[in-house]
Amino acid sequence: MLLNKLKITLQYIMPKHIISRLAGKFADAECGTLTTKAIKAFIKNYNINMAEAKFKDAEDFKTFNDFFTRELEEGARPIDSDENALCYPVDGAISQQGTIEDGRLIQAKGFDYSLETLLGGSYNTAKPFQGGKFSCIYLAPKDYHRIHMPMAATLREMIFVPGDLFSVNPLTANNVPNLFSRNERVVAIFDTKHGPLAMVLVGATIVASIETTWAGTITSPRKKGVFRESYPSDGADAITFEKGDEMGRFKLGSTVVSAFAPNMVEFNMHAESGTVTRLGEHYADIVTPDIVTSDEVISDMNTPD
Repeated sequence: MLLNKLKITLQYIMPKHIISRLAGKFADAECGTLTTKAIKAFIKNYNINMAEAKFKDAEDFKTFNDFFTRELEEGARPIDSDENALCYPVDGAISQQGTIEDGRLIQAKGFDYSLETLLGGSYNTAKPFQGGKFSCIYLAPKDYHRIHMPMAATLREMIFVPGDLFSVNPLTANNVPNLFSRNERVVAIFDTKHGPLAMVLVGATIVASIETTWAGTITSPRKKGVFRESYPSDGADAITFEKGDEMGRFKLGSTVVSAFAPNMVEFNMHAESGTVTRLGEHYADIVTPDIVTSDEVISDMNTPD
């Protein structure tokens, strides 16, 4: 217990951004034998299953980040083909999931946090998800660290939210208030034919950066404050994804929080806090067949009774 308190206290006082950026420089550096030794030590220490990786030997990777964001062999994670089902977006373990009540999401026993703050502080961004479902999945160091789409969708907006870089492991989640809404994060808002979807990629200590497939590596902007980028909803420039497509990756591990509109999905009855997740496996069932977009939800809210 005393050791755990010390670990939490150290996170408050240590220069997490500096440590993370330095770790990122090493992770991106081609250090030859040193990189190979670091990868071999990591594989051994975390018992990484390299048999399912596309490239299986430490020597196959020029940088530590190449190894950490390694591809899997084709077919290693079959994607659930049911059109009425969502698949898990990552390998990891469910931290918490449930209903977004009064604009709050459960972090851990005794802790909750604001949906609006999590999504960048905008009332209009958060409103379509109020009363809907959320799921928080933690990626441990041993896990596959690419993030994939749980359902077909079109990207509407990306929001970068600068913040702290606390660890997001279970110990920290149980002891640091507002953890996921205080850490640096990338928010992706999507439209689907069943309703809006938000996927929040949460940064953490030693996570040098978060990368998306459409914008590359996302790093802290020089100016403080939230950064937003909107995208076309249709046409040749629209950014669309099929279920199972890669949408991003963590350069070192972290957490993904997903949010869904009310009456849009019901989670797998066997899934609960602590459940191990595997990319592509059954995650939730779609319960609304209607075509709904974020704009339509917001428009309905602004229509007088």
